Parts: sequence; structure tokens; C-alpha cells
Amino acid sequence: MVSFDDLILAEGVPIYQQILRHVKLGIAGGTIANGEELPSRRVVSALLGVNPNTVQKAYRLLEEEGLIQSHTGAKSAVVADQAAQDRVRAELLGAEVQAAVAAMKTMGLSRQQALDLVDQLWKEGAL
Repeated sequence: MVSFDDLILAEGVPIYQQILRHVKLGIAGGTIANGEELPSRRVVSALLGVNPNTVQKAYRLLEEEGLIQSHTGAKSAVVADQAAQDRVRAELLGAEVQAAVAAMKTMGLSRQQALDLVDQLWKEGAL
């Protein structure tokens, strides 16, 4: 069962987007497996203290992206094979890298300085 216990809601970001990102991060990182069930919308809304319609919106978007399947009267389940996992990972990493590149450019780093910094952090095992 997909856990939402470690999801801490942040200010300024729509909650449905945070739920969406939480599930996508789990899929990309391999902590949420293909076939794993998601808790009901009511359970997640109670756990997070949000409106059930907010959770419904996140689940609907996940379904539209082909990452979960829902059946009437049954729990929703993850349908993320290796291709879906790779796609989600590329999507999330693309956004993160784009933000980092923008920050480095804003701070005046050259391309080579940015590459050197990434290489240094990679070697140090920065998390």
C-alpha cells in the first residue's frame, strides 16, 4: 500500500500537486511499485486533513497520465512499468535540473563552472 505518512504539505503549492509529486517521486525512485494499491481518497484526505475532492483531483490526474488505474468499488493501483518509471524520472529530473541551471546562470556561473560544480558534488556523493 502506498504510504502518505511522510508527505508534509508545503505552503504555496496546491495540495493536489503535492500528492501528485509524492506518488511520482515514489514511482521514479522505485519505492512505489507497479501493482501497489493506493489508499482510498477518503483515507488520504483524512490523513492529510484536506478535502476529498483535492485527493480525487490528484488521483484523476495520475489516472490521465496512465500511472494509476481506478475501478468502481475497488482501490486504485499503480500501473507503472519500467517505461513509465523512466518517463516520470525524466520529467521530474528535467524540472529539477532546469531550476538548478537557471539558479547557476543567475549567480553568474559559466557553463564550465557549473559542470565542475556538478562533477564535484557527484564525486562527494551529495544528496
